[in-house]
Order: sequence, then structure tokens, then C-alpha cells
Amino acid sequence: MRFIDDIPLPLLIAVALLMLGAPFAPEPHLVEKARMLAEGTLTRPIDIFDVFWHLLPAGLLAVKIARMNRRNSEK
Repeated sequence: MRFIDDIPLPLLIAVALLMLGAPFAPEPHLVEKARMLAEGTLTRPIDIFDVFWHLLPAGLLAVKIARMNRRNSEK
């Protein structure tokens, strides 16, 4: 997973924040999808893909931070 280590941390933070909030108006997709999940209407494949697409940068950021912490604790 060296490619995750090569991504600059500030860039990954910015992309994760943008994707978590996009689109900013009228409401972020993740808010809409969370409501759909709570109502039990999150069933279409495109909606499920959209959730993963918007969460992907945040997941990469979590993996990068975990790898950084593990590397620092080994030193």
C-alpha cells in the first residue's frame, strides 16, 4: 500500500473534506443517503456506489493516518 504513503496528507485531507460535503447545496449526498438508509430505501446500486464513492477519500485518509501512527510507534 505504498501508493497511500505517497499521497500528500494535506491533499488527502482536502479531498476527503470536499467529498464528504459534496454537493454543498441543497444538502450533501451523504446526508441524503443516511436518511435513505434509515428509511430503508437505499436499495438502488447507483445510490450504494455513491455512498462508497463519497466515503473513499475518508477511508484512504484513515488508512494513511493509521499507517503513519504505526510507523511512528515502531521508531
